[in-house]
Amino acid sequence: MHIELSPDKRYFSIGELARAFNVNASLIRFWDKEFDILKPKKNAKGNRMFTPEDVKNLQLVKERGFTLDGAKTHLKEGQKKTLDKFDIITKLETIRMQLTEIKNHL
Repeated sequence: MHIELSPDKRYFSIGELARAFNVNASLIRFWDKEFDILKPKKNAKGNRMFTPEDVKNLQLVKERGFTLDGAKTHLKEGQKKTLDKFDIITKLETIRMQLTEIKNHL
């Protein structure tokens, strides 16, 4: 796949991605509908504009040869791990605040 993920390029058109992944644009649209993790923006004309993060997620589906179900599971597990980390950080921050309050009352 040949897609330039330069810091200057913030969005990629569906045509660019279709050429880069050597697939039809309709397959990219299908993946967009199937995978909640893909969140392309839409321009004034209503065309999908994919972020570099979307491109990475599409690479996962295409290059690793996931079936649709396998890719969905993998992507959802990744989201769950991120949420788990967020929950852990939130709990640790709460514990820190509680400890600070206890220390200040001593």
